[in-house]
Amino acid sequence: MPDQKQALPPQHQDQRPGSEEEMTPQPVYLSDSYRPAGKLKDRVAIISGADSGIGRAVAVHFALEGAKIVLLYLSEYQDAEVTKEDIRKNGGEVIDFAGDVAGEDFCRTVVEETLRQWGRIDILVNNAGEQHPQKSLEDISPEQWERTFRTNIFGMYQLTRAVLPHLKRGATIINTTSITAYKGNPILLDYSSTKGAITAFTRSLAINLAPQGIRVNGVAPGPIWTPLIPSTFSAEQVATFGTDTPLGRVGQPAEVAPAFVYLASDDSSYVCGQVIHVNGGSVVNG
Repeated sequence: MPDQKQALPPQHQDQRPGSEEEMTPQPVYLSDSYRPAGKLKDRVAIISGADSGIGRAVAVHFALEGAKIVLLYLSEYQDAEVTKEDIRKNGGEVIDFAGDVAGEDFCRTVVEETLRQWGRIDILVNNAGEQHPQKSLEDISPEQWERTFRTNIFGMYQLTRAVLPHLKRGATIINTTSITAYKGNPILLDYSSTKGAITAFTRSLAINLAPQGIRVNGVAPGPIWTPLIPSTFSAEQVATFGTDTPLGRVGQPAEVAPAFVYLASDDSSYVCGQVIHVNGGSVVNG
């Protein structure tokens, strides 16, 4: 992992979501220094948005820690296949489902098939998300606003609602929020709004479920190098992405995933309703 200031080469992808194959440099999903310790042995984890980016890194790390992985993605079949290969080559077990997490029927199917395959669900990671930068509120169409909320918020609601009846004491839910929920972002008005809602949802659900012994927490990444970045920002914006952090560089998915491992494992047994900030040194409140 780089330990000095480093800018990215200018680049842009027209397709959304972006393709990891076209990214330069390639994202880092697993650090050579990472040492698994069986912290999630035999647990079953459902992870949305797990085909690439942070979701892929979380899936790979969870599998290395012994978890069985249920990989959810929208339509990025090729990236999902690479993720599955990464998991299986290290002896991990994985099943996958392609579909929209905002769809009630899809979420129900995922839960039913997971229970049929492995008989339990221990961990839910709500990570699916999308963003569409616009210069002003007037540029955000009602359709875009609804689409962003549908994926980022309604998808989280539907998947959590489907999984919840099957979670037992000791289970964990981890939601991916963002630094934009705390600092805002002038060109990501709808996205930042959904991330603020995710933070509030995380805290409220944590209080709601704590008496049942189910912990709910969040992770708020800063600028992380994922396919979402070159597919939504201009080449010029990509070239400076992450350079305004105190560490002066973009973060890698491999630097975020261990926070999810911590929150999913018994190491965080007294952590509930909290958000871990992995953002390169930016100080935020909350």
